[in-house]
Amino acid sequence: MTWRLLAGLLTALAFPLAASAHSLLLESTPAPNAVVAAPARVELRFNNRIEPKLSRIRLVDERGARRDLPVGTHGGPDRVSAPLSTLSPGPYRIEWQVLSTDGHIVSGRFSFRVPP
Repeated sequence: MTWRLLAGLLTALAFPLAASAHSLLLESTPAPNAVVAAPARVELRFNNRIEPKLSRIRLVDERGARRDLPVGTHGGPDRVSAPLSTLSPGPYRIEWQVLSTDGHIVSGRFSFRVPP
């Protein structure tokens, strides 16, 4: 019984450690739910190094039209960015996908609005 308890405890401790290696979005420009006047670029900062060549940033407008943006680096190995052309007023969504240092693909999304 003691061996099973120890094995269960070790397994429980191992999963949070493995999950912590996944990339987490720490900040973005524009910020989630922000109202911003025509941002020139999207910038994403993560909790660890990511691979820009295997990353994706997509802009989705209020009609659901999707546009893949050219991903580059801006400010360090834990960041990716993409230029934005002039945006019309309205709601937008950013969908992102990056490769974590543990080899897993992590994705997310957030919305922002350009005022009239």
